[in-house]
Amino acid sequence: MAQEREVREAVAGGGLGYEPVGWTARAVTPGGFRGLRVRTRLGSGEAVFRVAAESVMRWRMHRAMGVRIAADAPRAAPGVRVTVELGVGRARVSGPCRVVWAVDGERTAGWGYGTLPGHPVRGEEAFRVDRRADDSVWLTVTAYSRPAVWWIRAGGPLVRVFQRAYALRCGQVLRRLARSGAGRRGASASTAGAGGGTGAGAGNGAGAGSESGIDERHHRRRK
Repeated sequence: MAQEREVREAVAGGGLGYEPVGWTARAVTPGGFRGLRVRTRLGSGEAVFRVAAESVMRWRMHRAMGVRIAADAPRAAPGVRVTVELGVGRARVSGPCRVVWAVDGERTAGWGYGTLPGHPVRGEEAFRVDRRADDSVWLTVTAYSRPAVWWIRAGGPLVRVFQRAYALRCGQVLRRLARSGAGRRGASASTAGAGGGTGAGAGNGAGAGSESGIDERHHRRRK
């Protein structure tokens, strides 16, 4: 399996601050870690999926949230080093990570990264976009982690609340990006098909769908 090979290569590269590696690809929480799984419906249709997938794979979702991302490559791929910064001034927190698996297919796209030494937690987080059989498009944020520094341990439940809120915010921002981008694509296609017409109604049927929802739960735990 390609993802298993990617994980083995990431482990061989060394430096990751936790074990086991790559379990977010299977939505399994290892023993000794706290797991998180948050799902958000983004809309429906190929246009929504394409825009959402590119936004995740090219760091656009994170940057649209105001997260500072410094990456070795413009696109997520196994082995790419990523530094994530949250907050401002003395409250700024920097977290070095490395992408440990990635998938970029016709109906699924996403990646997971693991923490490197210097990150305030140890563990893994993943962002995956899926276009299901019913044509609905979903973002799933999966994570497992445990504290690496005293102030994270001291934060206790507040840290878990922040992690959940962050995952929910990912879905909200990506839904906005996907629907906006799909609307622009639909309008452009309509204009081209009309031979230079305005295409004013094209964005209304761009495939985002009117229904949306969030399903939040812990994922499977393995002892």
